[in-house]
Amino acid sequence: MDGVLTATAHLHAVAWKRMFDEVLRERAQQSNEAFHPFDLDADFRIHVDGRRRHDGVRRFLESRGITIPPGTPDSPAHEISHHGLGNRKDALVSAVLQSEGVEVYQGSIRFLHHVRRQGIRTAVVSSSRNCRAVLSAAGIEGLFDVRVDGVVADERNIPGKPDPAMFLEAARALSVLPPRAAVIEDALSGVAAGRAGGFGLVVGIVRANDAAALRDAGADVVVADLGPWAA
Repeated sequence: MDGVLTATAHLHAVAWKRMFDEVLRERAQQSNEAFHPFDLDADFRIHVDGRRRHDGVRRFLESRGITIPPGTPDSPAHEISHHGLGNRKDALVSAVLQSEGVEVYQGSIRFLHHVRRQGIRTAVVSSSRNCRAVLSAAGIEGLFDVRVDGVVADERNIPGKPDPAMFLEAARALSVLPPRAAVIEDALSGVAAGRAGGFGLVVGIVRANDAAALRDAGADVVVADLGPWAA
């Protein structure tokens, strides 16, 4: 969803940086060490983008040699745990979405309408627990036969990207074998998941200057916009 259908990926990145910088600054002050902020390019793309919130928290902090408890999905936002910090970041995003609304990528929406006119079933796969609300706010919830998001993943204990399990669950729900399905992703972790799942086509969408990285992660095709495919 974020980065393919809706132009909300940047909001998530900024929220991650604000949350992590608060934590890193506090730890630096407590230990009297230098503060090294969260990098919106390397740290976000490598450790966080496309992953479930608590997985992103764990991976990034481990990259800095920081270990904290996992917590639970209901951990409060002030708790220093994987789930707690993930929930803190989620609250930041929710506040921005409520104040600014949701912008969609028109080329992607035209493409969705095009493939559905051909009778092709579609699923949205997102690590976000806000997926349904964002799709509804954008007016595009009805363009999908299946939704596999962070809420569904928690309910069914499905691991997040780059594990292909969420995409495989979507294919199962659509009654289609992975080699007969396509995955469209802008996140490196999502592209890697599509490749690992044995999907027939993995499309990487360039939203940053990362075409080569998307190919390296396993994309068969890299495009800047799905609009031309809707002709």
